[in-house]
Amino acid sequence: MLPTGTAIDDHEYPATTEELIEAHGDRTLELPNGSETVADVLGRLEAETFDSPEDARLAVYSAVSNKAVGRVGYSDRDPTPVGSPYKPDAVSF
Repeated sequence: MLPTGTAIDDHEYPATTEELIEAHGDRTLELPNGSETVADVLGRLEAETFDSPEDARLAVYSAVSNKAVGRVGYSDRDPTPVGSPYKPDAVSF
């Protein structure tokens, strides 16, 4: 069986979300904290037509759950956004 990325690349485009789910929905994406099927991931999106494999890949990347991230809300590069529920507790000295 081809890797999921290759199968998405080889799919005929333009393609709809429904067509990709029908063709590749049973494929499992192994994530750092579990796994999801392509159907689960694409099912989170509204019906859409993808013009290229790149568009479809970006949609999959953007719709994976928090199983794809190490620590939810953690970043050592950016300051915590104002109003974020992940902001650290204030410390008074």
